[in-house]
Amino acid sequence: MNQPLIGVDLVPLSRVDELLDPGIGPLLRKYLSPEELTVSRTPDGAPDQSRIAGRLAAKEAVFKLLGAVGRPVPWQGIEVLRGPGGRPGIRLSGRAAELARAAGLGPIDVSISHDAGFAIAVATSSSARSAPSLPAPSHPATSPDHSTSQQSATPKGMP
Repeated sequence: MNQPLIGVDLVPLSRVDELLDPGIGPLLRKYLSPEELTVSRTPDGAPDQSRIAGRLAAKEAVFKLLGAVGRPVPWQGIEVLRGPGGRPGIRLSGRAAELARAAGLGPIDVSISHDAGFAIAVATSSSARSAPSLPAPSHPATSPDHSTSQQSATPKGMP
């Protein structure tokens, strides 16, 4: 049975401001391919913060599908380009494509939205591999007086 997978990421536009700062050099080229940089511009040729943030969020969301937590994000190997009808599409290459094959991923769909100084992306796929099981809590709650909580930290590959 195919296991559905979902990756989500949120990027503040202020992070894009930092990447566009001329004082730190062409840092954005580390994250976006030349083709992505081209389609992330306004009609007058200026960098479009919301499109850039959306692409960065989509790359992180796709990376989460790859199941490679703790490894470096293969930024250039995950491209977010315009698909049919202007929908965002994903093109994987190099290490990202290898990770997708190893994870048994099917086709990847992505949705991107921007609002109120943020961009969010959701990436979905399915895998023929079973999901890893989590260990049982060492001391589960046995009464309403005891509670347990789980915290998850997602590593950010961006500065």
